Formats: sequence, structure tokens, C-alpha cells
Amino acid sequence: MQPQYEYYYNNVPGKGLCRNNLIYTSLISNDKKTFVQWYYNDTTYHKNQNEVVDPGLMTEKWEREVKYLTIMNKSFPQHVPAILDIDYKSRKIYLEIDGVDLWEENGCTDNYDSFPEWKDQMLDIMAAHRTKGIYKCSLHPSSYFVVAGKLKSINYFFCYDDNDPGISIESVLSHISPDRRKKLVPVLESMGYKLSDVMPLDKLQDLAFESFRSNFPDSFIDVAKEIYV
Repeated sequence: MQPQYEYYYNNVPGKGLCRNNLIYTSLISNDKKTFVQWYYNDTTYHKNQNEVVDPGLMTEKWEREVKYLTIMNKSFPQHVPAILDIDYKSRKIYLEIDGVDLWEENGCTDNYDSFPEWKDQMLDIMAAHRTKGIYKCSLHPSSYFVVAGKLKSINYFFCYDDNDPGISIESVLSHISPDRRKKLVPVLESMGYKLSDVMPLDKLQDLAFESFRSNFPDSFIDVAKEIYV
């Protein structure tokens, strides 16, 4: 019997069901063994809040997801979910999981007691990204699943590599949540940049780490930043 799929949300305390992702439409099988990244602006799922409505931008995000996920799958398969299928026509990626994401598993709080090994394994994933010359800005704890005792990274749409030029934060605001923007802008200004300024990728990565200090311990972010020094 083929699995049935439903929208996948994060149940955030005080907010209720929230979109798991701001770019694609998130689906999960009814047995919670398969996660689907559907690169389509489903207005029902996004509740007409999706800012990524330009087809060209959606295509770019899809292509980056496929590119960097497959790079990691080839070089570091232990760090990403197994790819069950990539449907290029429908723009759906089927990933093998075992339950909900790390954030959801911990009640959408920033206390990850359900998986004590998260720090070491997340740092290993970040080190693998650095080895491949990947700068990954999607660092939210919902971007990780635990499968068979191993942390698995997803959401490679917000990645760049050494062949990419720098980017401005203004050009990617559509896939940064309003809450994240509030945390990011003061850090950006403290680094001497404006939203419209083109940032080198190493500075962009540094900004990403700094903007997630509210989700992870300071000591963890400090160590993560050293990976890209």
C-alpha cells in the first residue's frame, strides 16, 4: 500500500500550527517514515503568507536543494537522510525519516534533551559542509531529523559555495522569517553592513551563526563559527 501524505507543520507553543518551511510545501507520510520537500507554493499550506512567489526564485531554490543535498548524499551520506526519490517533474524530494524533526520532537523549544548527542553531531555536519566548500544559512533546529540515532541535515535551498558571488540580505529576505529578521538586522549592522550591501560568503555564514544564538547555546555557536575561520 502506498503511503498517504499530509501537510507537515510545527506545533509552536503560543502560536499553534506553523509552517515548517517558508519556501517549499512540507509533507509527511502518515507513518512518519517519509518527508517530502515539494517545491511548490501551495497557498493552502502557506496560508497565503509565502513571499517566494516568483517562479524563477522557486526554481533557483529547487536547484540549490537538489545540488547540495546530492553533494552531501554522495560525500557524506551519514549526515543527510537517505534520498528515496527525486521527482524532477513535480519538484518533490522524498527523504527517509523516522518521526518528526528535532525541534518538533522537543516541543518546538530550544532544549534538545531528546537527543543529547545533537551538539557533536551537528558540528560534524557543519565541518562536512566546510570540507565541501558549502555555506549553509538554513540552521534552524527544524532543519534536522534524527534517524537511527544519527542527526540528519535538510534544507539545502539556502546554500552557496565558493563559486557563488556574495549576496545581499535584501535579496533573500523572502525566505527569512519576520522573527529571524528582527534578530538578524542588529547583528548585520554591528558587522558594518546594510541590508542592501553584498556580503562575502564567509561573512554571510558568520551572520547566519550569530542570528541563531537564540536557538542554540552561545558556547555551541562559538565552536561552530571556528569551523569557518
